[in-house]
Amino acid sequence: MPETPTEDLLRELAPQVLGALVRRFGHFDTAEDAVQEALIAAADGWPRDGVPDNPRGWLITVASRRLTDLLRREQARMRREDTVARWTLPEQWHAPAADRAAADADDTLILLFLCCHPALSPASQIALTLRAVGGLSTAEVARAFLVPEATMTRRISRGKQRIRDSGLRFAPPTGPERADRLAAVLHVLYLIFTEGYARTAGPGLLRADLTAEAIRLARLVHRLLPDDPEVTGLLALMLLTDARAPARIGAHGELVPMAEQDRTRWRADQIAEGVELITGALPRGVVGAYQLQAAIAAVHDEAPSAAATDWAQITALYEVLLGMSDNPVVALNHAVAVAMSRGAPAGLALLADLADDPRLADDPRLPAARAHLWEREGERVAAREAYRMAARSTNLAQQRYLNARADRLAGDPPPTD
Repeated sequence: MPETPTEDLLRELAPQVLGALVRRFGHFDTAEDAVQEALIAAADGWPRDGVPDNPRGWLITVASRRLTDLLRREQARMRREDTVARWTLPEQWHAPAADRAAADADDTLILLFLCCHPALSPASQIALTLRAVGGLSTAEVARAFLVPEATMTRRISRGKQRIRDSGLRFAPPTGPERADRLAAVLHVLYLIFTEGYARTAGPGLLRADLTAEAIRLARLVHRLLPDDPEVTGLLALMLLTDARAPARIGAHGELVPMAEQDRTRWRADQIAEGVELITGALPRGVVGAYQLQAAIAAVHDEAPSAAATDWAQITALYEVLLGMSDNPVVALNHAVAVAMSRGAPAGLALLADLADDPRLADDPRLPAARAHLWEREGERVAAREAYRMAARSTNLAQQRYLNARADRLAGDPPPTD
């Protein structure tokens, strides 16, 4: 069901209001509770009474009053009552005048940095980002990652506790810390997107709500940091990858591999935007991993057909990417690109080198890639066994696809004349 204009506005304002409260008062977890109550009040009242002239200021005022009430009730911290009495009134820090730069964007970015602090585990980073910045409820985050709501509640609580105990200030990171924190933000957004695009478990292949949320947050970071080439690269990568989503699922919910997809169903507007973004980002300076992955995605998306794909260029881009980090998934994708550009035996040789890498021990992509190349070489028995192995540890849509490929190889080989 599409969101109403009020819901859209509240979704946009929620991280700004939370950021403003945390910046002024601290107390991440209590501030979040206060913001949620303000959002509920707005969702109930605005459709009836109309949206205030300054909706952000309205939310900050209501949330601040609620936060003050919540803090005053903490009897174990009586000294805060004196502190509260000296706080600046919310009316004095509403949205700035038109001739002043607004702090909304800065607060939202700082909130992202806070949620993605390297001191937190990746699971906590993802959960807090979706909860505080994405505006998803705890139940929605739990459903997205297929864990009980109670488990996700504990995960989010631990993240908040870690922030509280560490004494992290609500302020922009400076110096080298900024690069580390931004890298964590981009990594979290990438993980959210990949879980939505090819979920690790569950009945379906896609979680469109997660991919859309990752793209929305990536657009936000890009708007705040338009000159950062890796931010631009990540947004381009998401757009170029997500552009293929309409063609990835067949009429009966089955997975359709890229080589067999109807490319007329790809989202041309996203491809055009992604190509423009990555074309503008690459010449800016040092090229990063997200930019290279976006460039690879652009080569795929601009090819009129699978047969016309420039696999030599993709191979070269993967080789540059391999030089940046020891990433086994990049090595696996490079091996497939080599197979497509130089022949299946060359790709299989590279895959054989990856067989002993413990990081790929339970990854279904390795046997799936091996099966695909063996099938191309006519090694039907080996390919069938590899497809079956790959199907043991992936989501249901991928399992059905891989088992169907194996079943197709179980019969007599097709005639060669």
